[in-house]
Amino acid sequence: MATSTKKKSTRMSDEAVQAKTGKNWNEWFKILDQAGAKKMNHKEIVAYLNQKHLVGPWWQQMVTVTYEQARGLREKHETATGYSMSVSKTLPGSLAILYKTCSDAGMRAKWFTEKEIVIRKATPEKSMRLAWSDGKSSVEWRFYAKGEAKSQFTVDHNKLPDAKAVAKMKAYWAEAIGRLQKMLD
Repeated sequence: MATSTKKKSTRMSDEAVQAKTGKNWNEWFKILDQAGAKKMNHKEIVAYLNQKHLVGPWWQQMVTVTYEQARGLREKHETATGYSMSVSKTLPGSLAILYKTCSDAGMRAKWFTEKEIVIRKATPEKSMRLAWSDGKSSVEWRFYAKGEAKSQFTVDHNKLPDAKAVAKMKAYWAEAIGRLQKMLD
């Protein structure tokens, strides 16, 4: 876990959080500090926001994670199950072509270098879940149509051990998606 260094949140603007919750970040941080949230775990902070401030589920998570990061209780990319990273790219080609390039083993081997993966679940032209070669982390690929000739490819890599692994995997996925884009061009 992170040290207790205070950091200003850069996640979402004060104006946006105020518009949706009625309070800005400093007000939320003061409320949570006074409630003793520095000594609470993630679930306890969420429950407090739910019970005492009637914040909706999405905003409970947003306020809690931003508070934890600002108070040094959670690092960037850190989740309850490790670290995670996400990358998304709009690519040339239809949704059907993009999905086939990822789902067909022969086509996938031309751009995707990782060999020891297991596809755990695939929903055609929507998503694929992969068990990663390290036996610990997992990957989800999501596919979205962006018109007839473009598609969006999103990668979430979860359960990574630390921030160093996040940086390594961000670089890996940038290169892999670059190869995928060249193949689709």
